[in-house]
Amino acid sequence: MTYQYDVLYLGSGHGTFDGAIPLASKGVKVGVIEEGLIGGTCPNRGCNAKITLDAPVAVQRQLAALNPVLTGQTQLHWDASLAHKNAVIDGLPAMIGGLLKSVGVDVINGRGRLADAHTIAVGETTYTTDKIVLATGLHPHRLAIPGQELLHDSTDFLALPEMPKHLVVIGGGYIALEFATIANAAGSNVTVVLHGDQALRSFHQPFVEQVLRELTAQGVTLLRNTSVEAATATATGVQLTTNTGTVLDADWVLDATGRLPNTANLGLEDLGVAYTANGITVNDHLQTSVPNIYASGDVIDKTQPRLTPTAIFESTYLMHLFADETTAPIDYPAIPTTTFTSPRLAQVGVTVAEAQAHPDQYTVETHHIPDDWYRQVGQETGGDNALIFDRDHRLVGATEVSDQAPDVINTLLPAIVFHYGPAELERLVYLFPTIGASAWGQL
Repeated sequence: MTYQYDVLYLGSGHGTFDGAIPLASKGVKVGVIEEGLIGGTCPNRGCNAKITLDAPVAVQRQLAALNPVLTGQTQLHWDASLAHKNAVIDGLPAMIGGLLKSVGVDVINGRGRLADAHTIAVGETTYTTDKIVLATGLHPHRLAIPGQELLHDSTDFLALPEMPKHLVVIGGGYIALEFATIANAAGSNVTVVLHGDQALRSFHQPFVEQVLRELTAQGVTLLRNTSVEAATATATGVQLTTNTGTVLDADWVLDATGRLPNTANLGLEDLGVAYTANGITVNDHLQTSVPNIYASGDVIDKTQPRLTPTAIFESTYLMHLFADETTAPIDYPAIPTTTFTSPRLAQVGVTVAEAQAHPDQYTVETHHIPDDWYRQVGQETGGDNALIFDRDHRLVGATEVSDQAPDVINTLLPAIVFHYGPAELERLVYLFPTIGASAWGQL
């Protein structure tokens, strides 16, 4: 068979373009089908937008920590922050699209649907290909309650023209707590509603509680073991009724109860592509139940964190596979994850819970952040970390709650991925004084 493409990607996010660009540069004929903005969620309505809105929050908190060395108050102007966010991200789709086209990738605009194992239909037009990669990502979950149409999602929040006076956030995950942090700093009266007793369940809970205590200290109201049962429009906004009898009045409500894989209306059932409620099922070569159809990024049903770096790793792996540069199964490294709250929370590798469950295999060393002289420079008054070592005293996991937690975990990451022992660590000479030198000094 002669096909129009060697590889045709459905979706244009990090699960696609990080691999599609170098693959096309190797002479492989590549096409990308996208019905929305080129680049998918992360550049346009996710990571890039969020961190731009968070940047002034981090500065605001740092200035407050340095009182009385620095005095005075800073006010976060939401309209200016939103304009800055738009200036940063509005050009990204054209930039990414330009990179794709510069190496000969055909960018096809429209909604794609599998017609057969080698064909994707976009409207009335069909495109044939040897291999297909499904990289359709996730979409926000919506609570199935009366009045659900009155609730908003993360995309809506990132385009809020005016910060609500009273914002209710439903959920306890990354998006819920990060956006609650931003809204609180922008002057909103924020209430966070947790369905259970815990937030950020994949993280070390004592450290999560530090984040929640700081949110509360900043004025955020936290309701645990509370479920929103209905939403009703009022003259000024929305009224929420809950299972506890508490009634919440808000100007605006963010439904941050999770994200779901984009598997509907793709034609998966017609072709026998297996999937679950958690995403598309793949083997250790990211191959679906249909041999020439693969999946990449957040749409995969997987245990690895659904993060941009994971999608990049998967997309790059497929690039090597399709370019005949490997036949090996995908071998995931330790993948770090973080929440951009105040303070930050980050972790990688073996968790504290895993280490405590296997004391014969691991040891856990803890450090209180304010005890480190370098952290005293910025007057950090809270925070902790935990380092997990194996029996040969190789670092296999780390978690930290602090203002600089992501940088610390990034610094320690090579030791975990490449299994550095004491001899290798001695060869690393870090710039001093820096957070990197401070992090390595604890090993």
